[in-house]
Amino acid sequence: MAKILVTGAAGFIGFHTSQKLLARGDEVVGLDNLVPYYDVQLKRDRLAILQETSGFSFEEAGLEDRAAVDRVFSEHQFDSVINLAAQAGVRYSLENPQAYIDSNIVGFTNILEACRHAGTGHLVYASSSSVYGANRNKPFSVEDRVDHPVSLYAASKKSNELMAHTYSHLFGLPTTGLRFFTVYGPWGRPDMAMWLFTKAIYNDEPINVFNHGKMLRDFTFIDDIVEGIVRVNDNVPAANPDKDPMDDSTTAAPYRLYNIGNNQPVQLMHMIETLEKCLGKTAEKNMMDIQPGDVPETYANIDALQQAVGFRPNTPIETGIARFVEWYKAYHA
Repeated sequence: MAKILVTGAAGFIGFHTSQKLLARGDEVVGLDNLVPYYDVQLKRDRLAILQETSGFSFEEAGLEDRAAVDRVFSEHQFDSVINLAAQAGVRYSLENPQAYIDSNIVGFTNILEACRHAGTGHLVYASSSSVYGANRNKPFSVEDRVDHPVSLYAASKKSNELMAHTYSHLFGLPTTGLRFFTVYGPWGRPDMAMWLFTKAIYNDEPINVFNHGKMLRDFTFIDDIVEGIVRVNDNVPAANPDKDPMDDSTTAAPYRLYNIGNNQPVQLMHMIETLEKCLGKTAEKNMMDIQPGDVPETYANIDALQQAVGFRPNTPIETGIARFVEWYKAYHA
């Protein structure tokens, strides 16, 4: 049994990750500031489920609160840290950039420093497919250059990767970054397209379809994502002195970087059509131009993660959407 800190434990991915770790017998300390970026009640409902589970304890604090982070690390000796707390959302970063600096830059620095001084065995942290920005190579590979982000959110996640490498290089802290690709499923985020479309169609309201529906997304079901996170957590990176100098996903330091996605891009219109079938309703669609900060396509090359930990997503979009809609109806009954 390991003792693991999961930051963002009341969030979508953090909640499911905590459940998976608890189910296998690990002790989980969850940390979350319950920020009202979206409905806090949803976060409290997730948290209530975790708090009913033996082996879980909760600390309410934000990563940017250095004293609180240091206190949590002084009270616990963690075998690993899974950092899923962050200010999320591409479009919100256009409206409130300071929130991304506070949480994603200052907060991540506090986590790195705490892990360094506590001698934590492994730091796994959330990056994002958004870092690929204007990249035109398909599928997106961790070997591709990601020097042209198109949102501050993406820039903050790329910064996290650079910061983690510095700590791996200077202090020998094992770190692994995961670039998530459009995660969806039960208990998901209300600001994501899957939830927004479901809510609107369910309530007979129109939906805004950006880029006139000509979007491709590597939709990845939450169960597949969590399986990958837990496998990565258990696979502590070692230094790689014989690394390929052209491969930016690994270095001579104990540092790794992986894409984690479904490896099967889905057209936005197919996602909407599948939702319509599951809901038994036809959506009224407002066809609109692409929004600032958005990219037209995401597509994950996951070869490295498959080779490292045997990661293989196995949830078709039709199955995943059906499970999300079933949960959505039950939650709002």
